[in-house]
Amino acid sequence: MKTIEIDAADLHYTELNRNIRKAVSDGAKEITVRNIMGQRFIADGLKGDVSLFLHGVAGGDLAMFMSGPTLTLYGNADHAPGNTMDAGKVIIHGSAGDATAHSMRGGVVIVRDSIGYRGGIHMKQYLEKRPVLVVGGSARSFLGEYMAGGLILVLRRFTGDMAEERGIGSGIHGGEIFIRGDIGDECLGMGTRKNTCTPEEMQRIIPFINEFAVQFNLDPTQFLESDYVRISPASARPFANKYTWE
Repeated sequence: MKTIEIDAADLHYTELNRNIRKAVSDGAKEITVRNIMGQRFIADGLKGDVSLFLHGVAGGDLAMFMSGPTLTLYGNADHAPGNTMDAGKVIIHGSAGDATAHSMRGGVVIVRDSIGYRGGIHMKQYLEKRPVLVVGGSARSFLGEYMAGGLILVLRRFTGDMAEERGIGSGIHGGEIFIRGDIGDECLGMGTRKNTCTPEEMQRIIPFINEFAVQFNLDPTQFLESDYVRISPASARPFANKYTWE
């Protein structure tokens, strides 16, 4: 297996991404990038059967439009990792910023710790493409805003508390959000419906709970034995009453 190592120290993001793309075109199957410090757009639009191992703090739009690779980041990510991602997997050993998985349309993003505001905004799905966002910690306000498809799972493994967050699922018209424990009705956004997760619904998230535990070497028992709430659209047209019809 052809492996490549890149030192990102002092590299502009354009040069760094050119080096990654060249390594992929030259047949590399494993690429390790060290000393990342805020470079943006890493692996954007990247395709193919390749694994990337990134060490450091990634800048905005990590893996945007990515289609196929598996990317593991040992550190934190800035805003919008997985933005409009098409396929593949992003595993973040840390936290991520606002708009994580923005408009994601396929693949899986797994964040060990917490994410910022508007995680999963406008996630969408089509036929067999169903994006998944798994958050180990908590998510800030407007999680799943305008969500049109896919699945969001929040495990709340630290404080178990999202009581101060608001607008969860605001404008959701497709997909579903699962949150470990419960949240107050005042935290829900417009157009949402909340129910206790049924055994059948639980079966849909168990594979992602187990994968989360495997990725970060954690015992899944605490997550598997917990209760969850499911937030889904109350209507396919949550803002219908905001328009004037003739």
